Amino acid sequence: MIAIIMGSDSDLPVMQKAADILAVLRVPYRMTIVSAHRTPARLFEFASTAHEKGFKVVIAGAGGAAHLPGMVAAISPLPVIGVPVKSSNSIDGWDSILSILQMPEGVPVATVALNAGRNAGILAAQMLATSDPELLQRIAAFKQQLEQTVLEKAAKMENQG
Repeated sequence: MIAIIMGSDSDLPVMQKAADILAVLRVPYRMTIVSAHRTPARLFEFASTAHEKGFKVVIAGAGGAAHLPGMVAAISPLPVIGVPVKSSNSIDGWDSILSILQMPEGVPVATVALNAGRNAGILAAQMLATSDPELLQRIAAFKQQLEQTVLEKAAKMENQG
């Protein structure tokens, strides 16, 4: 199961994309709000027990200072995927990107592009698929569909001229 957490409900439009692709791939998930700055005790409790609750990967999205993914990675033994979110108080998203990307040695956070909740969901599913052959097949089919969509668009474009 995948945990999808975010610092605020304002992050939901970005993080919902992770949930949506996990649903397509039939990967169970739970989603909630865990603020690194406003609910530090909740953050510590979540991060220190997530593996005991059956989670295998944590997707953590946050904007601005974006300490949530790094703090979860500092506490939890699980892999953490950080999603930088361009928020209303953001410096074009760079503050969030750098806060998540520039983690110290020993505390890795896999970081996807700004507002890339969907990619975080795909990456989390791929992590689980290393030990789940059926999920691996669903991901392979998903990627084949991506290829087919591009080929159809290319053919349509080429036939317009």
